[in-house]
Formats: sequence, C-alpha cells, structure tokens
Amino acid sequence: MKQIFFIVIAALALGACAEREQVSEPQSEKRYQGKRDGKPWDNDPLALAAQSQAGGGKWTKGDRASWETQIKARQLGQHEDKRIYQQ
Repeated sequence: MKQIFFIVIAALALGACAEREQVSEPQSEKRYQGKRDGKPWDNDPLALAAQSQAGGGKWTKGDRASWETQIKARQLGQHEDKRIYQQ
C-alpha cells in the first residue's frame, strides 16, 4: 500500500515539473487578445500632472524628445539626494 502511495506521489511530482510550450495563438474572435499599446508620447499630458511641482506633464503630444525630457526631469525630482540638497 505504501509503495503505491509513493509511486502515485512521485508521478504527480514529476508531472508537476513538466512545462508546456507557450505559443501565442493568432487572433481569435472567441478570446480577448488585448489591445495594442500606443507610444506614451502620443498621449496628451494629464491636466493634473501639468500643475505638479516636479514639472510633470509638460510635453507636446507626439514629440518624443520633449516627453523624454519631461521623464528625466520627473526622475530628478524623485531622486532623494538631489531633492535634499536643492533646499
């Protein structure tokens, strides 16, 4: 009885270690595949973010360079060492 129990446990343990291949399937009408993401700089800045102290939200829609500049400014505003020594 114990041998059968251990054999079943061993078979379940080995079966749990198996990994199925993960393949993306073509778009199907039956399953939701999600929507494609757009570029972050193609969105309008949030009105609330434009009023923040860190200078957030100050980029023009569709301009990647201004968006990257805004992200860098936001990161500097969140950097503890930079914030402490600016006061």
